[in-house]
Amino acid sequence: MSLEGKRVAITGAFGSLGAAVVQAALKAGGKVAAIDRVDAPPAGMDLGDAKRFGGVDLSDTVQAQSAIDAAAKALGGLDALVNIAGTFRWETLADGNPETFDLLYRINLRTAVAASKAALAHLPDGGRIVNIGAASALKAGAGVGAYTASKSGVMRFTESLAEELKARGITVNAVLPSIIDTPPNRKDMPKADFGKWVTPQQLASLIVFLLSDQASAITGALIPVTGRV
Repeated sequence: MSLEGKRVAITGAFGSLGAAVVQAALKAGGKVAAIDRVDAPPAGMDLGDAKRFGGVDLSDTVQAQSAIDAAAKALGGLDALVNIAGTFRWETLADGNPETFDLLYRINLRTAVAASKAALAHLPDGGRIVNIGAASALKAGAGVGAYTASKSGVMRFTESLAEELKARGITVNAVLPSIIDTPPNRKDMPKADFGKWVTPQQLASLIVFLLSDQASAITGALIPVTGRV
Protein backbone atom coordinates (compact mmCIF):
# COMPACT_ATOMS: atom_id res chain seq x y z
CA MET A 1 0.00 0.00 0.00
CA SER A 2 1.54 3.30 -1.06
CA LEU A 3 1.48 6.63 0.74
CA GLU A 4 4.11 8.07 -1.58
CA GLY A 5 4.15 11.83 -1.17
CA LYS A 6 1.40 11.83 1.48
CA ARG A 7 1.97 14.07 4.49
CA VAL A 8 0.58 12.55 7.67
CA ALA A 9 0.27 13.92 11.20
CA ILE A 10 0.00 11.23 13.89
CA THR A 11 -0.99 11.99 17.48
CA GLY A 12 -0.05 9.73 20.38
CA ALA A 13 2.95 8.91 18.23
CA PHE A 14 5.35 8.10 21.07
CA GLY A 15 3.27 5.14 22.29
CA SER A 16 3.34 1.53 21.09
CA LEU A 17 0.56 1.88 18.51
CA GLY A 18 1.62 5.36 17.49
CA ALA A 19 5.18 4.26 16.81
CA ALA A 20 3.95 1.31 14.73
CA VAL A 21 1.80 3.63 12.62
CA VAL A 22 4.68 6.08 12.19
CA GLN A 23 6.93 3.24 11.01
CA ALA A 24 4.28 1.81 8.66
CA ALA A 25 3.49 5.20 7.13
CA LEU A 26 7.17 5.93 6.55
CA LYS A 27 7.69 2.50 5.01
CA ALA A 28 4.77 3.17 2.66
CA GLY A 29 6.49 6.33 1.44
CA GLY A 30 4.70 8.93 3.53
CA LYS A 31 6.13 11.95 5.29
CA VAL A 32 5.24 11.96 8.98
CA ALA A 33 4.87 14.41 11.83
CA ALA A 34 4.82 12.61 15.19
CA ILE A 35 2.94 14.46 17.96
CA ASP A 36 2.66 13.45 21.60
CA ARG A 37 2.00 14.81 25.07
CA VAL A 38 5.29 13.50 26.48
CA ASP A 39 8.39 15.49 25.64
CA ALA A 40 10.25 12.78 23.74
CA PRO A 41 9.85 9.16 22.66
CA PRO A 42 11.25 6.43 24.93
CA ALA A 43 14.88 5.52 24.48
CA GLY A 44 15.29 3.05 21.65
CA MET A 45 12.00 3.85 19.91
CA ASP A 46 12.55 4.07 16.17
CA LEU A 47 10.59 6.92 14.55
CA GLY A 48 12.85 7.17 11.52
CA ASP A 49 12.95 10.63 9.98
CA ALA A 50 9.53 11.65 11.30
CA LYS A 51 9.31 15.25 12.47
CA ARG A 52 8.77 15.19 16.23
CA PHE A 53 6.59 17.47 18.32
CA GLY A 54 6.57 16.60 22.02
CA GLY A 55 5.01 18.22 25.06
CA VAL A 56 1.69 18.93 23.34
CA ASP A 57 -1.59 18.75 25.28
CA LEU A 58 -3.97 18.08 22.39
CA SER A 59 -7.03 18.53 24.59
CA ASP A 60 -6.10 22.22 24.66
CA THR A 61 -7.39 23.79 21.44
CA VAL A 62 -4.62 26.39 21.29
CA GLN A 63 -1.88 23.78 21.70
CA ALA A 64 -3.59 21.46 19.22
CA GLN A 65 -3.81 24.21 16.60
CA SER A 66 -0.19 25.23 17.16
CA ALA A 67 1.05 21.64 16.85
CA ILE A 68 -0.95 20.85 13.71
CA ASP A 69 0.12 24.14 12.12
CA ALA A 70 3.76 23.36 12.95
CA ALA A 71 3.41 19.83 11.58
CA ALA A 72 1.91 21.11 8.33
CA LYS A 73 4.70 23.66 7.98
CA ALA A 74 7.40 21.05 8.63
CA LEU A 75 5.90 18.64 6.09
CA GLY A 76 5.07 21.27 3.47
CA GLY A 77 1.35 20.67 3.91
CA LEU A 78 -0.94 18.02 5.33
CA ASP A 79 -2.89 15.24 3.63
CA ALA A 80 -3.95 13.12 6.58
CA LEU A 81 -4.41 12.98 10.35
CA VAL A 82 -4.36 9.89 12.56
CA ASN A 83 -5.77 10.47 16.05
CA ILE A 84 -4.16 7.88 18.33
CA ALA A 85 -3.71 9.95 21.50
CA GLY A 86 -5.65 8.25 24.31
CA THR A 87 -5.54 6.33 27.56
CA PHE A 88 -7.37 3.64 29.53
CA ARG A 89 -8.68 3.26 33.05
CA TRP A 90 -10.40 0.26 34.65
CA GLU A 91 -12.59 1.02 37.63
CA THR A 92 -16.08 0.22 38.76
CA LEU A 93 -18.51 3.02 39.46
CA ALA A 94 -18.89 1.89 43.08
CA ASP A 95 -15.17 2.08 43.82
CA GLY A 96 -14.17 4.64 41.22
CA ASN A 97 -14.37 8.37 40.75
CA PRO A 98 -16.76 10.19 38.39
CA GLU A 99 -13.82 12.45 37.53
CA THR A 100 -12.45 9.53 35.51
CA PHE A 101 -15.24 10.09 33.00
CA ASP A 102 -14.05 13.67 32.54
CA LEU A 103 -10.42 12.56 32.24
CA LEU A 104 -11.10 9.94 29.57
CA TYR A 105 -13.46 12.22 27.68
CA ARG A 106 -10.70 14.81 27.54
CA ILE A 107 -7.90 12.45 26.54
CA ASN A 108 -9.76 10.02 24.27
CA LEU A 109 -12.35 12.25 22.60
CA ARG A 110 -11.46 15.90 23.00
CA THR A 111 -7.93 15.35 21.65
CA ALA A 112 -9.38 13.87 18.46
CA VAL A 113 -11.89 16.71 18.17
CA ALA A 114 -9.31 19.45 18.74
CA ALA A 115 -6.71 17.93 16.40
CA SER A 116 -9.29 17.32 13.67
CA LYS A 117 -10.60 20.88 13.87
CA ALA A 118 -7.05 22.18 13.70
CA ALA A 119 -6.35 20.03 10.64
CA LEU A 120 -9.41 21.08 8.62
CA ALA A 121 -7.83 24.22 7.19
CA HIS A 122 -4.81 22.20 6.04
CA LEU A 123 -6.43 19.08 4.62
CA PRO A 124 -7.07 19.15 0.87
CA ASP A 125 -10.15 17.73 -0.80
CA GLY A 126 -9.64 13.97 -0.70
CA GLY A 127 -7.77 14.12 2.61
CA ARG A 128 -7.94 11.49 5.33
CA ILE A 129 -8.74 11.29 9.05
CA VAL A 130 -8.48 8.04 11.00
CA ASN A 131 -9.56 7.74 14.64
CA ILE A 132 -9.09 5.00 17.24
CA GLY A 133 -12.30 3.71 18.80
CA ALA A 134 -12.65 0.49 20.79
CA ALA A 135 -14.38 -2.82 20.16
CA SER A 136 -15.47 -2.83 23.81
CA ALA A 137 -17.53 0.30 23.13
CA LEU A 138 -19.89 -1.87 21.08
CA LYS A 139 -20.81 -3.84 24.23
CA ALA A 140 -19.27 -2.61 27.46
CA GLY A 141 -18.34 -4.78 30.41
CA ALA A 142 -17.91 -4.03 34.09
CA GLY A 143 -15.19 -1.55 34.98
CA VAL A 144 -14.86 0.07 31.57
CA GLY A 145 -17.75 2.52 31.72
CA ALA A 146 -15.64 5.66 31.50
CA TYR A 147 -13.40 4.23 28.79
CA THR A 148 -16.19 2.90 26.59
CA ALA A 149 -18.27 6.04 27.04
CA SER A 150 -15.39 8.13 25.73
CA LYS A 151 -14.69 5.72 22.87
CA SER A 152 -18.39 5.65 21.97
CA GLY A 153 -18.02 9.40 21.64
CA VAL A 154 -15.10 8.88 19.25
CA MET A 155 -17.25 6.59 17.13
CA ARG A 156 -20.19 8.97 16.90
CA PHE A 157 -17.79 11.85 16.22
CA THR A 158 -16.26 9.81 13.38
CA GLU A 159 -19.65 9.21 11.77
CA SER A 160 -20.72 12.83 12.14
CA LEU A 161 -17.49 14.28 10.77
CA ALA A 162 -17.57 11.84 7.85
CA GLU A 163 -20.97 13.22 6.86
CA GLU A 164 -19.81 16.80 7.35
CA LEU A 165 -16.79 16.37 5.06
CA LYS A 166 -18.31 14.23 2.30
CA ALA A 167 -18.64 17.16 -0.07
CA ARG A 168 -14.87 17.69 0.13
CA GLY A 169 -14.09 14.03 -0.41
CA ILE A 170 -12.31 13.85 2.95
CA THR A 171 -12.80 10.41 4.45
CA VAL A 172 -13.17 9.91 8.20
CA ASN A 173 -12.99 6.39 9.60
CA ALA A 174 -12.28 4.63 12.89
CA VAL A 175 -10.68 1.32 13.79
CA LEU A 176 -12.03 -0.50 16.83
CA PRO A 177 -9.34 -2.69 18.38
CA SER A 178 -9.85 -5.21 21.14
CA ILE A 179 -6.80 -5.68 23.39
CA ILE A 180 -3.62 -4.42 21.76
CA ASP A 181 -0.45 -6.40 22.41
CA THR A 182 1.64 -3.74 24.14
CA PRO A 183 4.11 -3.96 27.05
CA PRO A 184 1.71 -2.17 29.48
CA ASN A 185 -1.13 -4.55 28.60
CA ARG A 186 1.12 -7.57 29.06
CA LYS A 187 2.17 -6.22 32.44
CA ASP A 188 -1.44 -5.64 33.51
CA MET A 189 -2.62 -9.06 32.28
CA PRO A 190 0.38 -11.39 32.65
CA LYS A 191 -1.69 -14.58 32.52
CA ALA A 192 -3.49 -13.73 29.28
CA ASP A 193 -2.88 -15.48 25.97
CA PHE A 194 -1.05 -12.69 24.16
CA GLY A 195 -1.36 -14.55 20.86
CA LYS A 196 -5.07 -13.73 20.77
CA TRP A 197 -4.49 -10.01 20.96
CA VAL A 198 -4.13 -7.56 18.07
CA THR A 199 -0.59 -6.39 17.38
CA PRO A 200 0.21 -2.71 16.79
CA GLN A 201 1.59 -3.70 13.38
CA GLN A 202 -1.72 -5.30 12.36
CA LEU A 203 -3.59 -2.15 13.28
CA ALA A 204 -0.99 0.00 11.55
CA SER A 205 -1.45 -1.93 8.30
CA LEU A 206 -5.17 -1.24 8.33
CA ILE A 207 -4.63 2.43 9.16
CA VAL A 208 -2.18 2.82 6.27
CA PHE A 209 -4.78 1.28 3.95
CA LEU A 210 -7.40 3.77 5.15
CA LEU A 211 -4.94 6.58 4.43
CA SER A 212 -4.24 5.32 0.93
CA ASP A 213 -5.92 6.16 -2.39
CA GLN A 214 -7.37 2.66 -2.49
CA ALA A 215 -9.65 3.51 0.46
CA SER A 216 -11.20 6.59 -1.16
CA ALA A 217 -14.70 5.02 -1.20
CA ILE A 218 -14.67 4.22 2.53
CA THR A 219 -15.91 6.85 4.96
CA GLY A 220 -17.86 6.81 8.21
CA ALA A 221 -16.75 3.21 8.77
CA LEU A 222 -16.22 1.74 12.25
CA ILE A 223 -13.99 -1.27 11.66
CA PRO A 224 -13.62 -3.90 14.43
CA VAL A 225 -10.10 -5.34 14.69
CA THR A 226 -10.42 -7.97 17.39
CA GLY A 227 -7.91 -10.72 16.67
CA ARG A 228 -9.09 -13.81 18.56
CA VAL A 229 -10.30 -12.03 21.70
